[in-house]
Amino acid sequence: MNEKDSSKRTRRSSGAITLRDVAKLAGVAPITASRAINTPTSVSADVLRRVLEAVDRTGYVPNRMAGSLASSKSRLIAAVVPSTVMSVFMATIESLNNSLFDQGYQLMLGQSGYSAEREESLLEAIIGRRPDGIFLTGILPPGRARTRLLASGIPVVETWDLTPTPIDMLIGFSHTDIGRKVAEFLMKKGHRRMAIVRAEDERADRRTLAFQAALQQQAYPKALEVNVGASRSLKSGRDALGKILTKQPKVQAVFCSSDLLALGVVTEALARGMRVPQDLAVMGFGDVPFVQDMVPSLSTVRINGEQIGELAAKMLIARSEGLAVDARIMDVGFSIIERQST
Repeated sequence: MNEKDSSKRTRRSSGAITLRDVAKLAGVAPITASRAINTPTSVSADVLRRVLEAVDRTGYVPNRMAGSLASSKSRLIAAVVPSTVMSVFMATIESLNNSLFDQGYQLMLGQSGYSAEREESLLEAIIGRRPDGIFLTGILPPGRARTRLLASGIPVVETWDLTPTPIDMLIGFSHTDIGRKVAEFLMKKGHRRMAIVRAEDERADRRTLAFQAALQQQAYPKALEVNVGASRSLKSGRDALGKILTKQPKVQAVFCSSDLLALGVVTEALARGMRVPQDLAVMGFGDVPFVQDMVPSLSTVRINGEQIGELAAKMLIARSEGLAVDARIMDVGFSIIERQST
């Protein structure tokens, strides 16, 4: 290896918190710390307390593959996604999986169900198995899970969002920009009375706030919001339009936080004898495969999920092999796709 190549390489384990660090902080020998973690009944209550406090302070997660050589690689990448059922993330997952497989890596997939508690539990299990990299959907907020990821030293790529302070690497786009651009698009179509159908999701929150801000800036009426909670089903979309029409019978346009909810809105509108888009314009989010074949076809926000998956695979493989990544933060943008529903 020449000097130039050597300068690009970094230790994969650089910065990782070890059992020795925990033992030092707790004031015990590494073997005692190991016993406290693996067989708590074999140490005194005072030692156990000190070791557990040190674990919490450092974010240390025991290496469940401790019997393997420190230099060995699992050739396993772990991914945590909210859902795979009729999901906007499917193109990203498939692209990530294919790109990894082509390079001799395997993908381990976990579903959080949009639950922060479940995501934290999944991440703890994943970190303990020491994969070569971790793929996350969205930005992990400050807290126990983020602390443990930072302490692990495992390469991490967060996706489908933007922040100036990622854990490690980031590939995404601005949800705030999407909310604003969709509002501007619908206003240009001549719609004033609008509504939003959205699921309970922090990213949907930001799109909604930006959408409302854009309307307010132009002195438009505030959009009526219907939050369907954790549900992202066709039925939820149908029920949501029913609520909207009860409160605002003359609504002209609806922006939905997913294409599946938008399909529900369109289905309910047609069932009530409404014309789409003449009586009601509908905009989705995600551009999942079925929406272009709907009647009417659905206008939506397209995210290049395949590109996100390919880039994430390249970044994680490079880092797992000790190579530096040139750009830690990548904005892949988005597109508004106009079809028959608007």
